[in-house]
Amino acid sequence: MKVKIKKLSPEAVLPSYALEGDAGLDIYALEDSEVSPGARAMIPTGVAIEIPKGYVALVWDKGGIAYKNGIKTMAGVCDSNYRGEYKIIILNTSKEIFKVKKGNKIAQILIQKVEQAEIEEVKDLSDTERGSGGFGSTGLTSKSNYDIGALSQNKFKEDIKKFL
Repeated sequence: MKVKIKKLSPEAVLPSYALEGDAGLDIYALEDSEVSPGARAMIPTGVAIEIPKGYVALVWDKGGIAYKNGIKTMAGVCDSNYRGEYKIIILNTSKEIFKVKKGNKIAQILIQKVEQAEIEEVKDLSDTERGSGGFGSTGLTSKSNYDIGALSQNKFKEDIKKFL
């Protein structure tokens, strides 16, 4: 697959894979910036990317920046029909000012195949073992420790109350 990238600034660094086999393309900051603790910032990259139809570019954290500096990326879906500059929104979850340096990696982009779903409005959805259980309804232990599949939805709700 070919991905077309246009430099919008001569100083922009083209996104690139650091190593063969990497899933994410590193994307780089176009300019210096500082992000205060608890603050968000939109970091320009100086590049526009043409993602092929049927694919999406997903912006993800860089593991080292996330772990060492508490930097979290936000709003990371770039559709195939978007042709503007990729700007990376970051949140500083640390108690220290984060200094973004021009030319440094700020995030990574994964290019993944997507499908557009055909939407059908219905009055009812099919029943499943899980039902509407969510937000921790399957517990914290593995199925081998607590066989959820063997329980009815009501029995599961009764049993989970014992663990809460």
